[in-house]
Amino acid sequence: MTEPDRHDPATRSFRSATLSSRKPTRFDLRLSGAERQALAAELGLLDLPAFRMKGEIRPVGRNDFELLAQMEADVVQPCSITLAPVPATLSDPVRRLYIADWQDPEGDEVEMPEDDSQDPLPEVIDLLDIAREALALALPLYPRAEGVELGEAVFAAPGTAPLRDEDLKPFAGLAALKAKLEPGSGEG
Repeated sequence: MTEPDRHDPATRSFRSATLSSRKPTRFDLRLSGAERQALAAELGLLDLPAFRMKGEIRPVGRNDFELLAQMEADVVQPCSITLAPVPATLSDPVRRLYIADWQDPEGDEVEMPEDDSQDPLPEVIDLLDIAREALALALPLYPRAEGVELGEAVFAAPGTAPLRDEDLKPFAGLAALKAKLEPGSGEG
């Protein structure tokens, strides 16, 4: 098996040891129909009609690298209420900073770094893995079809009156009582 040309923008993975330490390595990741279907199934999407991640991996300092890209995708998710298809167009920046001399924090209580885009420099930078993560993070958590509202759920044991949201707001009843008791309210 031959090693992919590191200057080919269609390359999907890059060996860290072969990245240029002087100039950026550009890429343009586009997924085939079968790859989009597989990724859609993995992420619980109804469809992934289009996906692209274009950017570059540039050297930072002596041994570190920074991946900067723009992820663009057309997705179709199930509505979180009705399961009807909800199309969306996503466009998010993607950034990863790969540190060559990464040191895992030690101790029982570890503070998270301010920049959560930092990772240890892997032997191979896999664009498909980065694209999968970027898309998963960009997806709306609770997509809703247009015009769909979350209704009130009403539950009650047989033979009892259901408890509604208004019944759980005791201060609303107090406000009504106060209005009745105020002078000039016409009651009393």
